[in-house]
Amino acid sequence: MGRPSTRLRTGPSTRLRTGRLQPGVRRREVWAWAMYDFANSGYTTVVITAVFSAYFVGVVAGDAPWATFAWTLALSVSYALVMLTAPLIGAWADAHASKKRLLWLTTLGCVGFTATLYFAVPGALALAIAALVLSNYFFGTGENLIAAFLPELARPRALGRVSGWGWALGYVGGLASLGASLAYIGWAEGRGQGAAEFVPVTMLITAALFALASLPTLFLLRERAVPQPGRSARSAWAQVGHTLGHLAQLPDLKRFLVCTVLYQAGTQAVITLAAIYASQVFHFDTRQTILLVLLVNVTAALGAFAFGHVQDRIGHVRAIALTLLGWIAMVAIAWAAPDERMFWVAANLAGLCMGASQSAGRAMVGLLAPPSQQAEFFGLWGLAVKLASILGPLTYGAASWISHGDHRQALLITGSYFVAGLWALRGVQAARGHRAARRFARA
Repeated sequence: MGRPSTRLRTGPSTRLRTGRLQPGVRRREVWAWAMYDFANSGYTTVVITAVFSAYFVGVVAGDAPWATFAWTLALSVSYALVMLTAPLIGAWADAHASKKRLLWLTTLGCVGFTATLYFAVPGALALAIAALVLSNYFFGTGENLIAAFLPELARPRALGRVSGWGWALGYVGGLASLGASLAYIGWAEGRGQGAAEFVPVTMLITAALFALASLPTLFLLRERAVPQPGRSARSAWAQVGHTLGHLAQLPDLKRFLVCTVLYQAGTQAVITLAAIYASQVFHFDTRQTILLVLLVNVTAALGAFAFGHVQDRIGHVRAIALTLLGWIAMVAIAWAAPDERMFWVAANLAGLCMGASQSAGRAMVGLLAPPSQQAEFFGLWGLAVKLASILGPLTYGAASWISHGDHRQALLITGSYFVAGLWALRGVQAARGHRAARRFARA
């Protein structure tokens, strides 16, 4: 899953006037951190949500009955790989103070394999699946690493708004990549080209913009962690095992991770299958789908930015609960929509909730994670999100397959994850969890 506000452009030259940043953090570094959200959002927007997903189902897989399930299965494999490696990579990054070095590697991996999707022509199913799995793996791993920098930049009372700034800027980045792709598609269609000709080129556009926009992050963001000599890959495994064995000491974080799995399952299903739902239920073409996602990205940016401030004011738990109620309403509206006009309403409500819930979840983990193990615990958060990314889309894909293509029924079934997530959130207390994280770090 923000844009520097006017407050970021005022005040002292080294930090925000209100003291929202950690000592020694400069404003340009917050901007550089947020630019990674801008950079990598083009991948999810163009590849996962708007363009390549529908192209994979309709063109690469030839609109076969199993095509949607194959798409969700390929993504699930990549998420499973992230799940298996995320806590270990996080523990290793903490031990060697190497979040930045690993971020370089994951960025190059995602950019390279996104460009490889250029060769995913009709019938090249194996290549398309391999490039999709690898590009999404590097994306997911990099997403965990960049999130682990958040507590190093923002004080606890400002985690929500700084996370919101980043996520909002991310949706702007998604708009930029999608807008560039739409411009090229319009030019290509004007010359009589079909999807098999212009969609592969949009993969190159997306990869190039990702690489370019990530440069501020890769060159300006500082690594503040201190290496811990003597730690090896084996000791990283031992550290992960120790943490998992002692999660009972962090009951609020543990319960929130369960909540994350549940509500993110619904969120990831919407992100992954929005274009497919629009094309199958309301017969959107490529241009309509892109316009839909463009508008949803605008509302998502607004949701992330606004709710970042709301979250710091009313509390993390209440803010997330509000977004889950919004998700439940969105599913009901989209399921019952008689035509595309009501679907547009549901889609924009989804955008608001998407930006708010994604940003709020990241800030919540920053509050509940022990200070000296940020990368490791954000790895656990990544594990929860990727598990959700398997459950949600696979639930939708299996439901649509079993129901012989009834996408409305599949959406309703998948929407039950939001109800379960709201129920799990009831027992989480942010202040108590923050105190427990401090005790855990001292112990």
